[in-house]
Amino acid sequence: MGLLSWRGKASEEPATETVTATGSESDIRPEVDLRNFKKHHKWDPFLEIDQLDAVDSALQTGDIEKEAVVEEQLLLEDSPYAEVRASVKPTDDPEAPVDTIRAWVIGAIMCTIVAACNILLGLRRSPITIQSTVVQLIAYPIGVAWEKFIPNATFRVFGKQFELNPGPFNVKEHTLITIMTAAGSASSYAIDILLAQEVFYHQFFQWGFQLLLVLSTQAMGFGLAGVLRRFLVYPAAMIWPATLIYTTVMGSLHDHSPSDPSKTNGWKIGRYHFFLLVAGLTFVYEWIPQVIAQFLQVFTFVCWIAPENVVVNQVFGGQTGLGILPISFDWATISGFLYSPLPVPGFALINVGAGIAFMFIAMIGLAWGGPDYYQYLPLAANANFDHFGSSYNTSRILNPDITFNEEAYKEYSPLYLGAAFSLSYGLGFAALISTLVHVGLFYGRDIIDRIRDAQNEEADIHLKLMRKYKEAPQWWFLAVFVISFGFGLAAALAWDTHLPAWAYILCIIIGTFFILPVGMIQAITNQQAGLNIVTEMIWGYMQPGKPIAMMMFKSWGYMMCANGLQYVQDMKIGHYLKIPPRSMFAAQLFAVVWLSIVQVATYNFIRGNIEGICTPTQAQGLTCPGARTFYNASVIWGVIGPARMFGAGAIYSWVNWFWFIGAAVPVLHYILARRFPRSFLRYVFTPAIFGAGGMIPPATPWYLAQYVIVGCIFNVWIRRRWFGWWSRYTYALSGALDIGTALVVVIAGLSLGLSGKTFPDWWGNTVFNNNLDADGAAVSKVLPDDGSYFGLPPGSW
Repeated sequence: MGLLSWRGKASEEPATETVTATGSESDIRPEVDLRNFKKHHKWDPFLEIDQLDAVDSALQTGDIEKEAVVEEQLLLEDSPYAEVRASVKPTDDPEAPVDTIRAWVIGAIMCTIVAACNILLGLRRSPITIQSTVVQLIAYPIGVAWEKFIPNATFRVFGKQFELNPGPFNVKEHTLITIMTAAGSASSYAIDILLAQEVFYHQFFQWGFQLLLVLSTQAMGFGLAGVLRRFLVYPAAMIWPATLIYTTVMGSLHDHSPSDPSKTNGWKIGRYHFFLLVAGLTFVYEWIPQVIAQFLQVFTFVCWIAPENVVVNQVFGGQTGLGILPISFDWATISGFLYSPLPVPGFALINVGAGIAFMFIAMIGLAWGGPDYYQYLPLAANANFDHFGSSYNTSRILNPDITFNEEAYKEYSPLYLGAAFSLSYGLGFAALISTLVHVGLFYGRDIIDRIRDAQNEEADIHLKLMRKYKEAPQWWFLAVFVISFGFGLAAALAWDTHLPAWAYILCIIIGTFFILPVGMIQAITNQQAGLNIVTEMIWGYMQPGKPIAMMMFKSWGYMMCANGLQYVQDMKIGHYLKIPPRSMFAAQLFAVVWLSIVQVATYNFIRGNIEGICTPTQAQGLTCPGARTFYNASVIWGVIGPARMFGAGAIYSWVNWFWFIGAAVPVLHYILARRFPRSFLRYVFTPAIFGAGGMIPPATPWYLAQYVIVGCIFNVWIRRRWFGWWSRYTYALSGALDIGTALVVVIAGLSLGLSGKTFPDWWGNTVFNNNLDADGAAVSKVLPDDGSYFGLPPGSW
């Protein structure tokens, strides 16, 4: 079987639960539905090969009864995908209350607290985010306590009856609370713009501009998300693997039944108790790697043995080296860059692994066989360098008014990047163009069909159940988009941003154009191709020398897409857990508007009441690493400009070949996949391969290799050998590890980080930082201290 065998066998799956409220069966047309299914799922990597063969066999025989049986197995009884079956019940209770006072009060309070805290925690030297999974756990006992202790009262508002305590705290209320909080679990990208603008460029536009900027970047994404539901939410093939953690945790918290050992490879413990046990143990254990013995985070023991050996640190170093022997005993490290690997399907993990392998080989080639200057720089450092091998001093090439000083630039140095950093730009280009080509070739026909006919979708059980509820009209979302578009245009033109109207419209077009193909790849592989590089490059070529305008062009073009896909992912959670579409719309719209206000208010409170924000010596460690990176990028792309970095004859002009590579490889893949449709090629996703490599840096091969290894252990090996255990416990395990770790990180960050206290230093908390790898000094060549430099001769850049 080879690679095809990682999907497991349909015969190994446990029997599904009894379906209730499954929708009308009167319109079942087995042959038509199966032909549509075959057309839509031709390239679906989640489907088992034997499922596709069963569809072909049924259609070839023309036996209506056989077709009906196959259709029932694939579409009517449950989801056709094992991942979804393991995480989402194929049932619904239409009578369960959703828009309750309890849900809205708890949701509004918790999302406000989380949004405000995340603004503060995101400024730390090591940023912390209170994720919605933490809120998911905390909200449960609060909801249960409300159920037990708050007396019931009934009253009417605008003719609608509400109950203060409508009975048992249910999954739908819990989901609504989580959805509200998810919108504010990450700080708005625009906050980094405001920090860079005010702290580094000393330009102040005050509250009006701030609110319009934050609201527009958030709300436009929400408007687009609603329009894209028919492409990214309703189709069963758009699984969104990350959502399965939320649905599993919801099921675990609200279902206290024991497991059937005949279906779980002998395990009897219920998923609820398993979840609580693992989360509790993780919470206890994670204090060790996070606080007490931090060497368990970066277990590069070979570098501890030879801390001053250059080759050892280059080969085995995990922070700036190649990262052979990727070992960590900290879940936060394993899931740090791409989140938990446990919900990610095996084929997607193998694609990521292929991208890491390519990056690994290419880094070796550049570092030891490329231009000489690479040997003076760390392999995987996330930094910019001058030709002395020191950090690039951007202040030396700026005029007092923060514009580019070409003479100073020529006198100082060109900007140099390490092997991994320069490759990451090329792979970023390849990931972006390959996303367009791959989606166009493999899914273009399907997209066109859905544009022509909104109902052109074979309805799986979850879509059938959702059709019982009133849909949120498309024009509601379009209205949100148009209004927020106006907010953004007002922010761009009413203040001195240097961003003309035509450029603002262009960045909106870029985000709108890319959101669908990027979303389709993310919905399948859990990997998102960012638009930050392409928006920076377009602006840098169009209008160099205007860094404030570049930051805004990047924010609207890039974050409209990223925010929109976050809202789409939340809509998929609501789809799986049967939240009525109009309730979802209300909850998400409230969060978008209210949390934009909360974030701006918190930002201004911090700026006005905490001294030294974004300085290296800030007392509470609020050094703003994100805003500083944003500022440095604005100088590189908005001041120096991409023409001097990547244009014809420039140092890194070779990375432009990746545009061609990224476009050509999916075409070759498509040709071969059509020739061998049942081969391993159906599981290949070139955007995921290029996108994974493009994550290095800020990640390194050491970090991402652990992610792939752990994920493959569960989703390839365990899935094949113990499918019953995998289907019952894997996603609960992932959620428990995430929540237990997040609680430790947040508590430790608040108690130690903001108080200025630290755990006493000892060998276990210093050894992993006392080597060349951690210092970024593992370089093959070192310049003598006599003013020597490497690279281009003076005046040639």
